[in-house]
Amino acid sequence: MTIQLTPYVTLEGKTRDAIAFYEQALGAELLSIVTYGEMPDIPDSFTDDLKSLVAHAKLRVGGSELMLSDAPSGSNIPQGKQVTICITSEDAGESRRIFEALEQGGKVNMPFNETSFSPGFGDVTDKFGVTFQVSTEVKVKA
Repeated sequence: MTIQLTPYVTLEGKTRDAIAFYEQALGAELLSIVTYGEMPDIPDSFTDDLKSLVAHAKLRVGGSELMLSDAPSGSNIPQGKQVTICITSEDAGESRRIFEALEQGGKVNMPFNETSFSPGFGDVTDKFGVTFQVSTEVKVKA
């Protein structure tokens, strides 16, 4: 079973700027980008400005990946949440096991559940204050 650790950067409305910067500075390659407006089941309360923000982007930097997303401007991202670690597994059961292990003595920020983008996803801050996004990514067979 393969488990991958990827840094996940959350910025206040500056993700597109960061992508352009990392492309130029690091030779990063944009692999994917999704706005909040492109997500299924977005709330009616989302403004056009919020819909245009990046919900998720993935870059390749050399042999590594970097993920990014926007938080709405003025959201005051809590300390420790600007950079999180995304743990990705190919098995939802393994992802759940990892999530439940990390939550011992920690704090659940988003319970582990099936989402529109993953068969198993959750966000947890462990007892040391490190925040992890635990995700299941189903590999498409060619």
